[in-house]
Amino acid sequence: MKKIKINDDLIKIVISTILFFCAIFVSNNTLKLTFLILSYIIISYELYIKAIKNLLNKELFDENFLMILATIGAFYIQEYKEAVLVILLFQIGEYLSDLAVNNSKKTITNLLDLRSEETNIIVKEEIIKIETKKVKIGDIFIVKPGEKVPLDGIIISGKTSFDTSSLTGESVPKILSENENILSGYVNLDSVVKVKATKTYETSTASKIIELIENSNEKKAKTEKFITKFSKIYTPVVVLIALLIITIPTLIGLSFDEWLYKGLVFLVMSCPCALVISVPLSFFLGIGRASKEGILVKGSNELEKLQNIETICFDKTGTITEGVFEVQRVTPIGIKKEELLELVAYAEYYSNHPIAKALKKDYPKNVDKKNISNFKEISGKGISATVKNDKILVGNAKLLEDKNIEISKSTQVGTIIYIAKNQKYIGNILIADTIKEESKQIVEALNKEGIKNIVMLSGDDETTVKDIAKKTNILKYYAKLLPTDKVEIVKQLSENNLLAFVGDGINDAPVIKLADIGISMGKVGSDAAIEASDIVLMHDNLNKIPIAIKISRYTKKVMKFNIVFALLTKLIVLILGVFGITSIWMAVFADVGVTLIAVLNTLSILKKKLY
Repeated sequence: MKKIKINDDLIKIVISTILFFCAIFVSNNTLKLTFLILSYIIISYELYIKAIKNLLNKELFDENFLMILATIGAFYIQEYKEAVLVILLFQIGEYLSDLAVNNSKKTITNLLDLRSEETNIIVKEEIIKIETKKVKIGDIFIVKPGEKVPLDGIIISGKTSFDTSSLTGESVPKILSENENILSGYVNLDSVVKVKATKTYETSTASKIIELIENSNEKKAKTEKFITKFSKIYTPVVVLIALLIITIPTLIGLSFDEWLYKGLVFLVMSCPCALVISVPLSFFLGIGRASKEGILVKGSNELEKLQNIETICFDKTGTITEGVFEVQRVTPIGIKKEELLELVAYAEYYSNHPIAKALKKDYPKNVDKKNISNFKEISGKGISATVKNDKILVGNAKLLEDKNIEISKSTQVGTIIYIAKNQKYIGNILIADTIKEESKQIVEALNKEGIKNIVMLSGDDETTVKDIAKKTNILKYYAKLLPTDKVEIVKQLSENNLLAFVGDGINDAPVIKLADIGISMGKVGSDAAIEASDIVLMHDNLNKIPIAIKISRYTKKVMKFNIVFALLTKLIVLILGVFGITSIWMAVFADVGVTLIAVLNTLSILKKKLY
């Protein structure tokens, strides 16, 4: 059982409660009143301070002001016990609500406690513990079993398994060894590994994730904005109605004290506490739940929009497919195979594209950089470079066609790379990519969520894209696209519906930014794609998209229940108050109860089984 944390608020509540019960059980009226006044001062003085501060900031109509107004009215009509009980119940409710909210926020913070403040770096073969903020790119550090990885890096020695669940939501440990990348926030489970830092504390994956979550509340959803506006209009209107409840009956000769009491009941019950607390908390917990699943949502606006997505566009390479290419066939024309591979390896030397890596991997010798000049990457087409004084073009058919070079197009299924030397076509290379396992189920999973319009976009040739679309049951696809073509297609597809685009590469950044919801791959995705996106899939698992949609919809469902429940309950109690069936303290109890039920219901977002 968790211990209750004793703080100033709890101490004030306990002392005030003791004094209140002392007042009930003593018979001396003077002593009774003294106990009640002391109880009232102890429990309410902070409300007065807050109300005065709000008054100075021109924010008059908040719950502090309403409670003070109600209790002053109760004192006026000599309902001293009720005056104290109103504030006491209100403060108990506030304390319990804050406790629930703070505990939920602490849960999220613990889930995202990814950073390690200290790092064991190696200096002159000695291990020195220093602040992680002081570690530079290129420094060598070790990670012992049980420790968090403090910085992104590459393993230079050792092999171990890592718990990646904090980042990716995946429960199965990941085994990594030499020359493999690790991310800050991973937890080493088995053996010591030596790592070379590739990012600083500020630019590490863990820091970026925490920054995203901390800033997520800045981008408010429409529901949040509506509740804020609603509260600003609602509270003054209710105060006005309360005044009318008091004044109109009094003007026609009815008892002032009786109708003042009814007006105060109405006033107290009007506090929109449940709405003001539960709506932002719902979004915060929804974002936290998504983070727990390895899905980073950058704001409540994005979480709310996700539930209404009608169209999802997928980039092909690195998203639907693994993005890991292998050379399947080399077709030289008027040149030896080894010479063709050499020219391609030299031309692609400075490129980090997955296709370039596959082409370079097939050339076994070292590349002499002195023989490379005029390197140029042509977006969506390929590479142009000068190799040993020969102008080499390596890319898709469009690259060579634009230079008026005749080619014989291949009909093989896969990515065909065409090569030209000094304006002459000298052959092609067939490269094949592997379809991700989850890509074969993603269409069915999204269909279950009501998303029928699924599209694949690719710069690859028609034959390859058609083959992958068929294998993944994607009915609509576009091939031979440049980055600008993707932008135009996304514009067209999103004209009459909400559209999400899923991509991984730097070429996808403009489209990710343009889409209503941009989703990027966090594991292999480029920094540009991650920066531009609204949602980041930390494990590059497409199955996380339906889960994100479920979280979004459940969060909205919880909010709707809270809003309807709060307003309906308040309406019933308000009506009962006007007819004199309820009292001020019962109105406060109802308000506090509604708020607590709303908060507890909101906490289910973290626990609800969604799949």
